[in-house]
Amino acid sequence: LGARLAPPTPSGSGGSGRGDASHLTPRGGAGVGAMSRRERGPESGPGGAEVAAEDAEPESPDQCLSLLPWDRFSAWLHCVCVVGFDLELGQAVEVIYPPHSKLTDKEKTNICYLSFPDSNSGCLGDTQFCFRFRRSPGRKVSLCCFLDQFDRDLPVYLKKDSAYYYGYVYFRQVRDKSLKRGYFQKSLVLISKLPYVHLFRTMLKQIAPEYFEKSEAFLEAVCSDIDRWPPPVPGKVLQLPLMGLIMKLRIPTYRDKPGTTPIVQNMHQAEAQISMALPTVHEVDLFRCFCPVFFHIQMLWELVLLGEPLVVMAPSPAESSETVLALVSCISPLKYCSDFRPYFTIHDSEFKEYTTRTQAPPSVILGVTNPFFAKTLQHWPHIIRIGDIKLPGEVPKQVKVKKLKNLKTLDSKPGVYTSYKPYLNRDEEIVKQLQKGVQQKRPTEAQSVILRRYFLELTESFIIPLERYVASLMPLQKCISPWKSPPQLRQFSQDDFMKTLEKAGPQLTSGLKGDWIGLYRHFLKSPNFDGWFRSRQKEMTQKLEALHLEALCNENLVFWSQKHTEVETVDLVLKLKNKLLQADREHLPVKTDTLKKLQTHINDIILALPDDLQDILLKTGT
Repeated sequence: LGARLAPPTPSGSGGSGRGDASHLTPRGGAGVGAMSRRERGPESGPGGAEVAAEDAEPESPDQCLSLLPWDRFSAWLHCVCVVGFDLELGQAVEVIYPPHSKLTDKEKTNICYLSFPDSNSGCLGDTQFCFRFRRSPGRKVSLCCFLDQFDRDLPVYLKKDSAYYYGYVYFRQVRDKSLKRGYFQKSLVLISKLPYVHLFRTMLKQIAPEYFEKSEAFLEAVCSDIDRWPPPVPGKVLQLPLMGLIMKLRIPTYRDKPGTTPIVQNMHQAEAQISMALPTVHEVDLFRCFCPVFFHIQMLWELVLLGEPLVVMAPSPAESSETVLALVSCISPLKYCSDFRPYFTIHDSEFKEYTTRTQAPPSVILGVTNPFFAKTLQHWPHIIRIGDIKLPGEVPKQVKVKKLKNLKTLDSKPGVYTSYKPYLNRDEEIVKQLQKGVQQKRPTEAQSVILRRYFLELTESFIIPLERYVASLMPLQKCISPWKSPPQLRQFSQDDFMKTLEKAGPQLTSGLKGDWIGLYRHFLKSPNFDGWFRSRQKEMTQKLEALHLEALCNENLVFWSQKHTEVETVDLVLKLKNKLLQADREHLPVKTDTLKKLQTHINDIILALPDDLQDILLKTGT
């Protein structure tokens, strides 16, 4: 019986699951003596970083973290690279910091080419932009798996995608007669899994100019500062020291009301000298980006929503990357689930895959600057051509959608080249509102707020009927029995959903007319629907598991065990232990009291069993 009751521990159980932070706690005091002042957390002194307890939690995140050198750094960045130009080698990675950071040869090649503007861009002076590239497959997940506990509190559109890295670039090109080429060309690049474009852009603006003057020792000091930062906890006001400056910011949470940004302010006048409050960590200047295609914002929203292949042709990486990021964000709070490349070059490892003519263009948004793409991507269905982004001093003139056959070169006039016919009628109100803002010289920040609210209301009007229908697929609570497996969700039926639109469609929240039914039919075939529905399915399945746990807790399990055989009772104990592990591993939405109650039930059942069984069950992890 003993042999039968002690099954081998499945991998990932027994407390080693990703959600279990216990494996990160130093055991037996090992390594604690080696903890430096920098690694001791927020209380480490006046220069140390701290988290203002806005949403108080019982346990500080720092208590969950292993305190090895560079763990805090890794929570924000993978590494910092310096890319220079070598006359014999071309672009080359000169420095990777910290030195132990791992990049494959393929990743280094991508970083090299993506960190420099195309030669035709003629970017003299300083330029900032960002890119995104695939991580090489088969890489081990770094110790940063502890970040998952913060990732789950983020809005869905800010969750990291472990298959990709972002590169944030500060490129400098200035004349220098002492060099053979006659130019100094160098990029400082931050590589991160986090999509916090505004934060990293602000950081680079602070550190890059000084780095180009002071070189390696300065970079080492910057990285040392970052390794004192608190973890990127959503919903808290974070203070991040950076070379004598303190950046104050707040990362949004999924609990925030969409469209609202809690303001982070400096508390004292003296603080303003050394601290900088960031209004956002991830947003771009929406109005500035959409200015060149002012009259087509609603059509572009539809194209992004439907996951259509889109190319942005721009004069420089700064314009291409900002426009691609603006497009991806316009369907927020929905997550854009396809690939997007803010800056894409002919040297990219996915160049052949994305430009082949042997199959239909993939669902991806590309930002390009090389004139070669005007020919290579001629077969793509939707192309946005933008000139230099400048804020309009006058009202933009009406611009018609252009035919694709008119797009011959990158010198073609700015505009949207497509044969797509929008499903919805154009909203003239938003156009008038923004035009009026231009006439009245309304600040671009205010124009962006208006535009962001417009996109948010449009997306919410579209998604609410889907949310309502999917909620109806949830089984009733009375169907949940503690003695049966949790019930399954009902299947999504396109026909049933379409029937609900007549009485509970987008017309309840939006005055826009048009073929909403056609838009929904198209959306249901898109990667964005697939990603959204999978996420909802997972949430609802976890909710059912949580309700099943609560139903078990409300039963008198000791009384049940007294009426059943020892083998059945042992089987129940093992199943209940697995339930507890699952709740911890999958972060099920269960109250702590419920888990404690279930643990008490398990202990009471075990204590009612014979001594030999008690010994086995108390030692068995699962």
